[in-house]
Amino acid sequence: MRVRAGIAVAAAALAVGATPATATTPRVEVMVVGKSGVLRGPTTVSARATKVRVGRRSCTIAAGTPLGALAAVRRAGGPPYHVRDFGSCSRRAADAGGLFVDRIGSERNAGSDGWVYKVGRKAGTTSAADPSGPFGTGRRLRTGQQVLWYWCTLGSGERCPPTLSIVLDASRVTAGAPVRPTVTAYDDDGHGARAAGATIALAGATATAGPDGSATLAAPAAPGRYEVTATAPGDVTGFPAEVDVG
Repeated sequence: MRVRAGIAVAAAALAVGATPATATTPRVEVMVVGKSGVLRGPTTVSARATKVRVGRRSCTIAAGTPLGALAAVRRAGGPPYHVRDFGSCSRRAADAGGLFVDRIGSERNAGSDGWVYKVGRKAGTTSAADPSGPFGTGRRLRTGQQVLWYWCTLGSGERCPPTLSIVLDASRVTAGAPVRPTVTAYDDDGHGARAAGATIALAGATATAGPDGSATLAAPAAPGRYEVTATAPGDVTGFPAEVDVG
């Protein structure tokens, strides 16, 4: 059974049980995307062990968990969040598998729609605080991974909207040179399809992705590091790509 915050909430309490991973503190990149826009752009944080308040209780969260990463973003000035407990969280991180996020910023879960997370291209299959890791394998987050928290409006087959990912043909170009991004939309299981029709933006210029998900834009004239972003109706904006112009 796939466990997602706001989709199969009651099942989260059953997610504890796999062998916990070693207690390391990874540095991960986190982004938070709400119903209609980005609530927090890419932020690199240390997903250390922490505590969250659930009513009058203080609950311990293991290092290297998606909830630990979200808590770190909050400490770095990101949006506030709220959790509920469908288990029996305590001072032991092993008891946190029933926690789930039901609000980030002002956007609160409603019915079957709500907050979920992906690690890389795949949606997590456990509670965000489960010490067995985001996929229940005993492996928690690792340094360098990307964690995307995003609002899921369930569609047909109880699937979340695809998330967009950008790959550049080159990460360093000269001023005015062509930049060719390719955009792929990934489903919950990490299966991708080219995002034809996506709008790709670079330094104020935009282009529409063709059938192969790619487009060509000109690099800015001024040297620097620029973000390339992609949007598409019905899809979730993912992490931007970066290009060095010099």
